[in-house]
Amino acid sequence: MEGQDEVSAREQHFHSQVRESTICFLLFAVLYIVSYFIIRRYKRKSDEQEDEDAIVNRISLCLSTFTLAVSAGAVLLLPFSIISNEILLSFPQNYYIQWLNGSLIHGLWNLASLFSNLCLFVLMPFAFFFLESEGFAGLKKGIRARILETLVMLVLLALLILGIVWVASALVDKDAASMESLYDLWEFYLPYLYSCISLMGCLLLLLCTPVGLSRMFTVMGQLLVKPTILEDLDEQIYIITLEEEALQRRLNGLSSSVEYNIMELERELENVKTLKTKLERRKKASAWERNLVYPAVMILLLIETSISVLLVACNILCLLVDETAMPKGTRGPGIGNASLSAFGFVGAALEIILIFYLMVSSVVGFYSLRFFGNFIPKKDDTTMTKIIGNCVSILVLSSALPVMSRTLGLVIVLTSAYGVLILKMPKVCTTVTSFVTK
Repeated sequence: MEGQDEVSAREQHFHSQVRESTICFLLFAVLYIVSYFIIRRYKRKSDEQEDEDAIVNRISLCLSTFTLAVSAGAVLLLPFSIISNEILLSFPQNYYIQWLNGSLIHGLWNLASLFSNLCLFVLMPFAFFFLESEGFAGLKKGIRARILETLVMLVLLALLILGIVWVASALVDKDAASMESLYDLWEFYLPYLYSCISLMGCLLLLLCTPVGLSRMFTVMGQLLVKPTILEDLDEQIYIITLEEEALQRRLNGLSSSVEYNIMELERELENVKTLKTKLERRKKASAWERNLVYPAVMILLLIETSISVLLVACNILCLLVDETAMPKGTRGPGIGNASLSAFGFVGAALEIILIFYLMVSSVVGFYSLRFFGNFIPKKDDTTMTKIIGNCVSILVLSSALPVMSRTLGLVIVLTSAYGVLILKMPKVCTTVTSFVTK
């Protein structure tokens, strides 16, 4: 009987592992396909010739798509964990949702952390160096020469980063044991390096999110059709049409020798056509879209921003008054054991909405910053180098989103895998604090 029970337990464990692997693969396949179409929408159209540069661009495109899919998975994991917990609480004995368990959620978090490290430290540097490589002088040109140069550059970059982190650790903490621990790459060095990048991502999120919250109203105002109050769109369209015809006649009347005036008139004509397109879109919009959708979206943005600020303020007050409110890492309730909100499913849905709103606001704020303004992708006119930069930036923001959401008090620690991410930040913060106090 004991042998049969042991075989049955091993079979059950095997089937569970196969089921979790299949679910993870299907979820990632969907994210990869969506990411591929998003990147193809913005990637600059190149020649379809099967030359060396085309193969390099195709490989870099696949690696960038993989990174963007990992970023999307990192963003969706926290809402997926929250909604899975509420479903298990609502239907604890349902046979058809038994696959939605803590082991699956824990495995997804581990895979997200593993793939984030892989993309950040291996795939994206490889894609960038591979795209810029030409092969060493004296060697035969080709894909192999470019791969060799890329691998050499990756090794040199790894040695440089290893030396920088080792020196920084020696300056901050002069304990011999802490410096010797850096030789353990897998257990200490890589988690320490990833936690440093998570810290930079959190600082970037703290910088981008307030800017994004203020810019969301402007962006939505540009995307939606505003109500026409005391406006005559027909008259404005008529005036714009006359102005467009006048500019077109002036442009046709100028000789080709006056190059500066022609370029200035073409730019002005393009602006007039853009304004005319916006006015025609406002005219064609229905009364529901003009008078209902725009006010409803603006009110919804105002409510979400107010709730986010209120939750952050309450969490800050709790941290100031009660030190037990600090993140405890792995001390979470676990999947399917307790609800994450006092309002049940409604509160969990509100948390999910706030998480997505926070991520969208941070992305909008990131592209609104003057330093990162050139990173904005353009449809059918974005180079692969800029696509790689965008994928790395989104990966850093998405990796830091769960940590910042927990730190600001928007979510509660759910699983031990998420607790590992929470525990990474205090280590780096403690190291930085000890360096400042010294």
